[in-house]
Amino acid sequence: MKNNAKWIASPRDVGCAAVSFRKDFCSQKQIKKATVSASAMGVYAFFLNGERVGKGILTPGWTSYRHRVQYQTYDVTALLRSENRLEFGVGQGWAVGYIGYGHSNHFFADRVSLIAWLDVIYTDGSRERIVTDESWQVYSSQVLSSEIYHGETVDLTASVERIGNAVLSDVQTKLIPQVGEWITEQERLSPVEILRTPRGELVIDFGQNMTGYVEVRAKGKRGDRIVIHHAEVLDQDGNFYTENYRAARNENIYVLSGGEDLFKPTYTFQGFRYIRLTEYPFEEVEPKNFTAIAVHSEMKRTGDFSCGNEKINQLYHNILWGQKSNYLDIPTDCPQRDERLGWTGDAQIFCRAAAFNYDVERFFEKWLGDVALEQNKDGSVEGIVPHCLPGHHSRVSAAWGDAATVIPWQLYLSYGNEKLLKKHFPMMKKWVEYIRHAGPEEYLWLDGKHYGDWLAMDNGPDSYDGATPTYYIASVYYLHSTALLIKAGRVLGYDMGEYEDLYEKIRAAIRARYMKNGDLRLLPNDWKEGDGEPTLKTQTAYVLALYFGVCEEAERALFASRLAEMIRENGTRMTTGFVGTPYLLHALSENGYTELAYELLLQEKAPSWLYSVCHGATTMWEHWNSQKEDGSFWSTKMNSFNHYAYGAVLDWIVGVASGITPTEQAPAYKTVRLEPHPSKALGFAKAVLETRQGSLRSHWYYKGDAVYYEFEIPRGVTAKLRLPSGYEATLGEGSYHFAE
Repeated sequence: MKNNAKWIASPRDVGCAAVSFRKDFCSQKQIKKATVSASAMGVYAFFLNGERVGKGILTPGWTSYRHRVQYQTYDVTALLRSENRLEFGVGQGWAVGYIGYGHSNHFFADRVSLIAWLDVIYTDGSRERIVTDESWQVYSSQVLSSEIYHGETVDLTASVERIGNAVLSDVQTKLIPQVGEWITEQERLSPVEILRTPRGELVIDFGQNMTGYVEVRAKGKRGDRIVIHHAEVLDQDGNFYTENYRAARNENIYVLSGGEDLFKPTYTFQGFRYIRLTEYPFEEVEPKNFTAIAVHSEMKRTGDFSCGNEKINQLYHNILWGQKSNYLDIPTDCPQRDERLGWTGDAQIFCRAAAFNYDVERFFEKWLGDVALEQNKDGSVEGIVPHCLPGHHSRVSAAWGDAATVIPWQLYLSYGNEKLLKKHFPMMKKWVEYIRHAGPEEYLWLDGKHYGDWLAMDNGPDSYDGATPTYYIASVYYLHSTALLIKAGRVLGYDMGEYEDLYEKIRAAIRARYMKNGDLRLLPNDWKEGDGEPTLKTQTAYVLALYFGVCEEAERALFASRLAEMIRENGTRMTTGFVGTPYLLHALSENGYTELAYELLLQEKAPSWLYSVCHGATTMWEHWNSQKEDGSFWSTKMNSFNHYAYGAVLDWIVGVASGITPTEQAPAYKTVRLEPHPSKALGFAKAVLETRQGSLRSHWYYKGDAVYYEFEIPRGVTAKLRLPSGYEATLGEGSYHFAE
């Protein structure tokens, strides 16, 4: 049956209000099966005969709308009656409302639009299809305003009126069945405290920074208002703090009907721990009337970690909630301010840790599809996908665009899906070829404006840019992406000789420019021969040289000792940013400094992972010093308290402390390296991972000076065990116990 469904819109502009599209129909025959499929420019909520249908919210999700938009399909067989009403509420969402910190309105579409079709199969074998067209009716709604950044206004006293017949919309994009996970409501949290701030503000604390919204129950006078604002933190005096939200109002306004009301947003979400009752018409606040609902993509939980150090356990909790908060259909940087964008750098930095906590294959399959669609003709990849920054690029930057190679390879290691790797291989190759031709030299990346070691602490405590020269970072990532391309090509059976030769030439060029007498010499980006020898040394420079194989084996001891020396000279603290931090502990433990790696992990002074934990964080912070020792904050221009990137340390905690890592030879944990590194500072560590083969467990604990090990290996998995004593064994399915 031909699908004649058309994109439809309201006959008049309703601003940022939500509208309702309706179609009444009769069904007199007995139904065998009925399905409804729908999509929108904007976000939609589907109702049939007055009942909300489906588990998903914020549908159809966020894609590169100019290229494609998902549609969802619902089985409505049991919901149909003889007389029926199809109804879709549609709000602006990402496609139509303000999006991007350039505050662009209508970036993807100038108005909300809907497309839908109902397919009915009757028991007599006949079929019927009802589609969106000009016969559908458009009504106003009680959602008077809805914006992703600014929140929602719901007035239950507002009359719902017919606007008119739908008109055809000029949407030009490809409709695809849903690829990604559903966005759904998840955990429900009750208030932990109701407080009055020194300013007299009425504030509710839910005890957890999160993404979602608050459900409010109320019964009051008709026309009374409840006005809610959201915040992640209180300031140093204990007052409600929203300056880091920038232009995002995060304001929900509810007008009471006079009866029993239940409010929550339909077309938006907030990032918050606290809410302020800016207006509240009641004398007392009943905690039972407020519930915070966490919202994120519906991914299967696969990993869990615990140890004998409660601060590290809290760190893991913060990493987990940072991922939940920012894996809302796309991997965002933060969920609260006027940004919430798909930053490629954050995504690639964290993807290894992400694949431990959750099964993220489908989540990333959808987002990487948009990365590929938005890859420019020259092979470059923007810093944000979907791209939505008006008037300028988000920069094509090393370590950001490398998401095009890093994430596909990591997905292959975690899940072993060769078909998906093959699908992404052209994107990987185009990215490497872009770098190859991006600047004046084929074997170095010496062009462009890069983010560098973003938010590193070695260029001043309040600098955005780290001290490590960006062209050095770019060239090393060029080397890394080429290596990943070669690995992917070998898996797929391709001749990678050309790129193997390219890899060797890149490495030789990096060594020639950035090394002298067996040690690093870091050159400013504008350095020319004859300018003299720079003296700059950074932790990140040594980390990258060690981890990505720039140095020779004979040079590793020197490089590692240089790195260790700089860390100790800094009070056993790192100075690394987004680029160096994910690999810092690996660079140490792989080169004989596991004890120092543990000292860094357990450091509580800034910059450190536990600094935020010691200051009450429940998610990861964007900056090492988002809130300083004196209680003041980092710049309001860019200071998120829910940024998951530094949670990449979980990869070391699981892969080195607990010792679980997949192998390239047999991915998806069919063959696993099991090399735990115990420490009395943790007391015990237990990591459990639900692989595609089954549950894999590594558990070690101390009794006095003795270390005991317990391992659980699922069927179909071979574990290559190596203990700190040097003992080695090959383990198959079963439970194992060792002591040293």
